[in-house]
Amino acid sequence: MTTTIDKGTAPGALTHLDALEAESVHIFREVAGEFEKPVILFSGGKDSIVMLHLARKAFWPAPVPFALLHVDTGHNFPEVIEYRDRVVAEHNLRLHVAEVQDFIDNGRLRERPDGTRNPLQTVPLLDAIESNRFDAVFGGGRRDEEKARAKERVFSLRDEFGAWDPRRQRPELWQLYNGRHRVGEHVRVFPISNWTELDVWQYIEREAIALPQIYFSHERDVFERDGMWLSAGEWGGPKGDEEVVRRVVRYRTVGDMSCTGAVDSPATTVADVIAEIAVSRLTERGATRADDKMSEAAMEDRKREGYF
Repeated sequence: MTTTIDKGTAPGALTHLDALEAESVHIFREVAGEFEKPVILFSGGKDSIVMLHLARKAFWPAPVPFALLHVDTGHNFPEVIEYRDRVVAEHNLRLHVAEVQDFIDNGRLRERPDGTRNPLQTVPLLDAIESNRFDAVFGGGRRDEEKARAKERVFSLRDEFGAWDPRRQRPELWQLYNGRHRVGEHVRVFPISNWTELDVWQYIEREAIALPQIYFSHERDVFERDGMWLSAGEWGGPKGDEEVVRRVVRYRTVGDMSCTGAVDSPATTVADVIAEIAVSRLTERGATRADDKMSEAAMEDRKREGYF
């Protein structure tokens, strides 16, 4: 696990990706030295995969000193769950899974009429943080994804209810991070906050990081809803006159099947995906996440309640 200097770069100079990697590694090490019980959110999506890769680099050759946490909606793509479990076993990692279905079964949550469970993740997430006494939670959020995430600092303080208050943001000059928090509070940490979607894919190419095949072009049964291609599933789609068709698609982001859309794409390799993203004018969440289209402030409202 070594850092690569691009050909043509002056000796000793850092490339753009090297600088991003160094910043992320620094953040992981800062958290390890400042907090008692951090945890990494890991869903099997590309951002959390890159984040885990960076964590492994930060502490190599020692093992990653943090456990992983996944809030499982029960409507995840099977390919992604299989990948998650395979990576955990391969690297001998500790995984905590908070099941949304458990909270529905015990009456703490109720199914939504539209079938989507992404907005239901907050309660299981906060319950897992409190019950396990995690004081720092790594997330794969990036500033280019969505307006509310662009407001975040790298260290984001959450109160005793897990809520985010933009007015309590702290300055982060010269890569100095303030992790002070009261009993009951915790800090969300975003090691790849300054990365873009294109940076992530270029880093995946450079580091030869394996991904779930769902990120590459494949044939899939989908139906159209609100301008997006959604996968059929037990969550309640398709409905009415929504027709299932077979198309060649890939996913730019993965989450709850009920609100994560596919895009038409012939991209079968990382290089193909990079070329595709380079000319795209829509962020992955803006193009393929129905839960962010509920309102202009949908993500910010959920973050204030404790979501990432």
